[in-house]
Formats: sequence, structure tokens, C-alpha cells
Amino acid sequence: MSRARRRQHVPWNAAGRASETQGDGDSVVRDTGWVFNNETGQQLTLAEFVNSGEQEIGAYLQYFGFLPEENAQRSLVEIGAGIGRMTAGFTQRFKAVVAADLDAAFLERCRETVGKFGIPERLSTSHVVDGKTLALPDASADMVFSYITLQHCEIADALALTEEALRVVKPGAYVLLNYRTWVAADLLLFPAGIVTRALWRVPTIGAWLARQRWSTRLGWQANRLAPKVVLGHLAKKNIELLNPTLWFGHRRRIGGVEGIPQCTFIGVHGSHWWLIARRAA
Repeated sequence: MSRARRRQHVPWNAAGRASETQGDGDSVVRDTGWVFNNETGQQLTLAEFVNSGEQEIGAYLQYFGFLPEENAQRSLVEIGAGIGRMTAGFTQRFKAVVAADLDAAFLERCRETVGKFGIPERLSTSHVVDGKTLALPDASADMVFSYITLQHCEIADALALTEEALRVVKPGAYVLLNYRTWVAADLLLFPAGIVTRALWRVPTIGAWLARQRWSTRLGWQANRLAPKVVLGHLAKKNIELLNPTLWFGHRRRIGGVEGIPQCTFIGVHGSHWWLIARRAA
């Protein structure tokens, strides 16, 4: 693994250590909310944190056209589960859920979260040790979902995880993958993120920086991927998609992708986009 990729794992490891030392999930949300939803405060609770994920799951699945009765028969892999903000809700809707994440401490907290707010017997976990490879069998899932995770990876790792999502999903089944692309603010944010990630490796101050909310928000913005880049990469790898659709916020349209429907949903962040597609046989 390159030095740049190791640097990218610094805040995940710091966050994992922080969550591991907290006594309960409420303490994790209050004290290290910068990792998970950019909020901190003594009044925050794990229940509120999970409820925010529950609301987003319901909205996205509905607008993307995935019906509850069909989801109940599906297995799902979640790339970037964290401490289970969405995972608990997924176990309420899908027959089996695999939570995958880079940090093993996150997965331990994820199991606790699902134990309180989900259906734990439907959950299993998978440690993404290298940050880019899923330790799961080929064609083993009915759906692969990833939200606000691929933007935190180096470009090569984000594209590798996209390939992995399509490897582990069954032929004819779906991937729902969220990416971030360029906006005007990135003229400042993106260079600042590069500098921040370099500082994480500096002795003494690096560990402190990796635990600060402002630092992680800058440093985790590791890539910007346009649809044509992702789709072009898959084409070069001879990975065929069935019925791909691109989803944007209501004010955002991106050109350069011919023949693929572009849909809008007001719930999509202005700098985000989704790839919804089925894996070809």
C-alpha cells in the first residue's frame, strides 16, 4: 500500500481507537460525532443518530424504486457501515446484511448498535483490511449499498471498491453507490485536504489533528469522481452494467455521459451523485 493510502487511513484508525475506548454508543456519538455525522454535543444520543440514518434509508430506497416487499427477500452488503447509523435500519428491511468497514472497532460498535435498534441475527460483519478489497464471495449479495464512503478513499481505492461491489453482487442484482464530484468550493477545500492529510503523518501533532472535527472534514475529502470517470473505468475493466441510472440533486446535472438516464431527487446533496445499476451476467 502506498504512503498516500496509509495516510488516508489515519483518521479512521484514530476514530476507531476513540470509539473503542468509550463506554457506550451514546458517548461515542457525543464525543466523536465529527467522525460520523459532523455533530457533537452532550445532548446527542445514539438513538437520534440511528434515527437520522433510518430517515435517509427510507427516502433513498423509496425514490430509487426499491419496494419493501422485495427488499425483505434480499441480502445487502453495506460498504462503510461505521458504527451502524444505517445498518440498524437495513437489518429491519433486508433478510441478511453484511456490514463492511475499514476499522474493526467500528464494526464492534456496529454490532452493538444493531443489537439495540435493529435485528442482530440478520447481521454479519466484514473487515476491509486494506481499504479496497471485500473479503466476500463472488455473486453473493442481492444488493450492495455505499453512502458517503467512496469520497473518503483515494481515487484508486474508490474505483477498486466500485469493482468489488459489482463482483460480490449477483448477476441481475443492484448496486447503489454514492460519489462526490466537483463544486466551486473545492477550489479551496481540495488543496486544503491534501495539506491536512500530509500533516496527519507529522509526529505529535498528527495524532491530535486526526481527532479534530475540522481536520477530518478537510482531510477526508480525498477524491472527486465524475460519472464519466467511474463509468469509463468500468468499461476499461470490461464490467458491463444493466440499466444504469445517475441520480443528482434537483439543481445538479452533469454532462459527458451519453445514453444513461439522469434522474433528480431533492434529497441528494448538491455535490453528490449516485450510480444505480444492475450487474450484467
